[in-house]
Amino acid sequence: MIGDEKPRPRLVDVAQVAGVSVSTASRALGRGSELIGAQTRDHVREVARKLGYRVNPVARSLRLAKTKQIGMLVPSISNPFYMDLIVQVEHHLSQRGLSLLISDAEMSVTKEDFQLRSFESGSVDGLIIVPCHESFSTPSLERTAALVPTVQLDRAVSLPHIPFVGVDDAHGVREVLGHLKERGARRIAMLSNTGLDLSSVKRVTEARRAAPEFGMELADSDVLECNYSVESARSAVSTLINGGNRWDAIVCLNDLLAIGAITELRHRGFGIPEDIMVTGFDDIQFAELMRPSVTTLRQPLAEIARQGVELLLDESDSELPKRTLVKGELVIRQSTIPEFFATTF
Repeated sequence: MIGDEKPRPRLVDVAQVAGVSVSTASRALGRGSELIGAQTRDHVREVARKLGYRVNPVARSLRLAKTKQIGMLVPSISNPFYMDLIVQVEHHLSQRGLSLLISDAEMSVTKEDFQLRSFESGSVDGLIIVPCHESFSTPSLERTAALVPTVQLDRAVSLPHIPFVGVDDAHGVREVLGHLKERGARRIAMLSNTGLDLSSVKRVTEARRAAPEFGMELADSDVLECNYSVESARSAVSTLINGGNRWDAIVCLNDLLAIGAITELRHRGFGIPEDIMVTGFDDIQFAELMRPSVTTLRQPLAEIARQGVELLLDESDSELPKRTLVKGELVIRQSTIPEFFATTF
């Protein structure tokens, strides 16, 4: 996790310092305080104050849960990255005796709004969401989060009071550019996801900012938007090649785009990485299986899911959230190094 933040105090910490049971501490700080003595209640509350502990309203709501079910809404289930994230979230919820109800926004803010309204009906006790769009998703998500305990993963709208856990995009982009610089890249192109993709917007912004620092050229005309498909990446690479320019590397902002780029480049007779290097982002399973295998920035999905579930469920609230960034690791494979050896940084 980025920074040197101290661990947030938990209810068990308050109980231990106060010399009472966890159940007594819980009663002192919430419902049931009338069931314990005033002296004990005041003592526990004073300990909580000194430790910086505050009752998490999300956790309090979930302790009163009725469905034992958490909703999860993602932009596109067809994207392998989101399926991998769903698997990790479900794993951590099942360890707590909770089930997962999955919904697909199909990359549509209209569909996303419809799904969010369905979650507001009481079908779930909490919600984990990957928003479709930073601006267009905001009104719907703000409405839903006021009714249902909510945590954002991977992407975040501009509502700082809604907790968020995701990869550090700036760090990830710089890791990729640093590796390409070491491999001699000077001019790069970039395949981005559609403008609806918040993560891609951040990665493109950081790449444009950082490229000159690494001695690289990234022209605006060399940044092409694609959708979440191999075919769209092939089309974009075809457009780049037909323009007559040449690049040392193509940086793709997810692995499906990298697979599409490699496929089209090889179809056109380019050697990977001898003629041009290609990188991805996410490290889905196909990235390793592809030939040549894809150098990519691995997102720590297990850690992102774990922290997201903890934010939603844990009884800790030192002025919660609100934003947790987790560093990814660079996985070097054949698409940037001819003599392949897998390693991470």
